[in-house]
Amino acid sequence: MSDLYIGLMSGTSLDGIDAGLVDFSHDKCQIVDFIYRPFSVAFKRQLAHLCHPDHPIYLHEYGKLDHQLGELFAEVTLELLQKNRIKTQQVTAIGSHGLTTHHAPDSQHAFSLQIGDPNIIAEKTGITTIADFRRRDIAAGGQGAPLVPAFHQYLFSKHQPICIVNIGGIANISFLSDGETLGFDTGPGNTLLDYWIDKNLNNPFDDHGSWAKSGRVCHELLDQLKNDPYFSLAPAKSTGKEYFSPTWLENHLHEFKQLAGNDIQATLCQLTADTICEAINEYARDCNKVIVCGGGSHNDHLMELLQQNLHCPVSDSSPYDIDADQVEAIAFAWLARQTINHQPGNICSATGAQQAVILGGIYPGKKPDTLPGNH
Repeated sequence: MSDLYIGLMSGTSLDGIDAGLVDFSHDKCQIVDFIYRPFSVAFKRQLAHLCHPDHPIYLHEYGKLDHQLGELFAEVTLELLQKNRIKTQQVTAIGSHGLTTHHAPDSQHAFSLQIGDPNIIAEKTGITTIADFRRRDIAAGGQGAPLVPAFHQYLFSKHQPICIVNIGGIANISFLSDGETLGFDTGPGNTLLDYWIDKNLNNPFDDHGSWAKSGRVCHELLDQLKNDPYFSLAPAKSTGKEYFSPTWLENHLHEFKQLAGNDIQATLCQLTADTICEAINEYARDCNKVIVCGGGSHNDHLMELLQQNLHCPVSDSSPYDIDADQVEAIAFAWLARQTINHQPGNICSATGAQQAVILGGIYPGKKPDTLPGNH
C-alpha cells in the first residue's frame, strides 16, 4: 500500500515553487514525481519587496501575497496529481514550508514568519496540509532552523560519517557521525551572488558561476566580510536574507567602489565557499564525503572552490539517487509525515531547542481519516 505525501517548498532565492510527490512505503523514500514552477518577474518583485527588511509593508499587501501564494501552491499540487493520475484521496498529507518573509530567532520576541496560506491549500486540494513548521521549534527555545538535518539523518544515516551541504539563498550543513547529527546555517549561499549579478547584469543568477570565475578575489574585502560576528558564533545558529541583505553588502562596499563588478562577484563566491569549508573543517572534520544540494550545486565555480578547500570528495546528491534540486521539497513531505505520525521533526543539536517537538499546524482536508489519532 502506498504512503504518499507531497512536499511544497519556496526558498530564500525567491525563484519559484518546488513540489515533490513522495512515496514512503516500507519506510523508504521513493520520489514519484517533481514539478518546479518559476514565479513571474512581477510576482517575484512583489515578494522581494515584502521580504526586504528595510521596506515598510502594508498589511493588505502582506495578506494579498499570502493568499496568492497559497493559491499557487494549491495549483502546483493539483498539477502534480493530475500529471501522475493520482487522486487526492490517495495522498495522506501535504507538507508546505511556505516562503519565509522574515526570520528573527535571536530577537527579544523570537519569530519566523512564512506566507502561503495553508487554509487555501487544504481547501482547494482537499488534502490535509501541515504548515508553519518553524515556530514550534522556536517556542521550544530553538532557532526554528535548520530543519532539514532531521531528514538528512533519515536519508543518509547509513553513509555516515557524511556532511550534507544545502546551498539555497542561505547555506547550511548537516554532519552525521556515530549516530549523532549536528546542523546549522553557515551564512550566505546564493543570496548575495544573486543580488549582485541582478543589479549589475540584470541576470537572476550567475549561470555555472561563470561571472564569478571571470573575476579576481579581493582579499581585503573578503577579510572584511568574514569579520562579521555571525561567522564566529558557535552552533546552534541560523540566519537569513534579512541579516545578509543587500544593505549589509552595500555597507561593506563603500570602501571598494573601484572594484570591478566581476571581482566583487568572485569575492562573494569565495565568501560562500570559505564560510562553508571553515564550518565543515571545524565541526565536521571527520566526514569522509560532502554532498551538496540546492541551487548552489549548479554553480561549477563554487563547487570547484569547495573541493579545493576540503579534505574529502565533494559531489551533488545524484549518486544517492536524489536530485539536488528536490531535497528540500522532499524534506517537507517527510516532516509532514512525522507530524501525522506523532513524531518530532526537529533535532535539538541542530536548532538548539530544549526538546524534540512535533512541528507544524494541521489544516484538515476533506478526509477525516488523515487526522492524527484517527489511524
